[in-house]
Amino acid sequence: MSGARVISSVATVGSAAPIGRADVPAPASLEPLALLADAGLEVPVLGGGRMRHVNLDVAASAPALQSVAEHVQRVLPYYASVHRGTGYPSQQTTALVEGARATVARHVGARDDDLVVFTRNTTDALNLFASAVPGDTVVLDIEHHANLLPWRDGGRRVVVGRSSFATTLDALDAELGRCRAALLSVTGASNVTGEVLPIADLADLAHSHGARLAVDGAQLLPHRRVDIAALGVDYLAFSGHKAYAPYGAGALVGRADWLDAAPPHLAGGGAVESVGIDDVSWKTGPDRHEAGTPNVIGIVALARALAEFERLGDEARAAHEHALTQRLHAGLVAQAGVRVIRGFDDVDDRLGIATIELDRGSIGLLAAALGAEHGISVRAGRFCAHPLFDRLATRSNGLRASLGAGTSVDDIDRFLTALAALIADGPAYAYDRAPGGWCPRVDDRPPPAFDHG
Repeated sequence: MSGARVISSVATVGSAAPIGRADVPAPASLEPLALLADAGLEVPVLGGGRMRHVNLDVAASAPALQSVAEHVQRVLPYYASVHRGTGYPSQQTTALVEGARATVARHVGARDDDLVVFTRNTTDALNLFASAVPGDTVVLDIEHHANLLPWRDGGRRVVVGRSSFATTLDALDAELGRCRAALLSVTGASNVTGEVLPIADLADLAHSHGARLAVDGAQLLPHRRVDIAALGVDYLAFSGHKAYAPYGAGALVGRADWLDAAPPHLAGGGAVESVGIDDVSWKTGPDRHEAGTPNVIGIVALARALAEFERLGDEARAAHEHALTQRLHAGLVAQAGVRVIRGFDDVDDRLGIATIELDRGSIGLLAAALGAEHGISVRAGRFCAHPLFDRLATRSNGLRASLGAGTSVDDIDRFLTALAALIADGPAYAYDRAPGGWCPRVDDRPPPAFDHG
């Protein structure tokens, strides 16, 4: 074991209490629900050993489903230009893209006249949509930056969340009634607390004031089926990289009129009917906002992931996640010196996300040691939701653990055990604080032998 032992930075939290795993029995069925491309991945740890990787950072980006990766390999030989090519691969590529559009529409319960516009990710989709909204947009302060920043130039009004969602809904009602807005845009589930918002209630509220509802589904859609027609959602944005299709695609789904009237998201080929030197006639429909060669592989991967969700089944996905989420939270609340962050005291429905802060010690050091010494990936920081985090937290950073379809009960237990040990005893190696965060003073972990060209 190399390097001096560092205890004070974390161990000042206090002695670790039992992690409470006995309070939530582990059913034998709590193995991964789906096979992911990183299944069985071993990572090096300090001191020269290797451990099976535990990925509890899927809320940031999720590995590909194995079925998605295999599907991509099958379609790669047919990759070609889309929409005007006369060759067989081009025709098949076009069919793949348009078939993916139909799959996305089906999966999210799109109405017959809704558009499915492919984008790079949720941020791209909401920036596109911001140029289409004909009036003010009301948002909550709980939003990820992707649903907070794009509206700044179009008349954004921010409502600060209250301690309960019921009173927050009253505050939204008052703001929408005070001055007319075109849009209410909310997250489907917080990426900090995992709390799931009652979307149907928000849709009813927006519509009662003559506004439309947009939902940032980046966190919600990989965990729950979102039926926009049934819920009354007018627009939904989401990302493939959080939905087990990390190939660079996302989507914006919703009503056509605003999107057809908006300026094209990009000016270029494919978005036009005709072009002259001094004039241009733009298309309507998805093509209007999809200029240039699309990310065929990303689009195909996204559709395949959604189809796999349907194969797994909504009930099975919900049951798997609920059991693991209960186990995670039970273990965290049993730890001395650890506080689980909540946004609303009357919202019990939450995804497999838990963000904690420590009474004492460095969250960044704790997260670094989990990765370097225990092979466990988590996330430390303010999670691109600074206004919410700064309002709820008492410290400058939090640690987020997030789970998904590839998570097992062993993953949760390894995290809780490692967390308890680090809080009690501190890291086993010395770490230095660099501009990019805490790093092992001597890092003997070899990088993988990638060919970087």
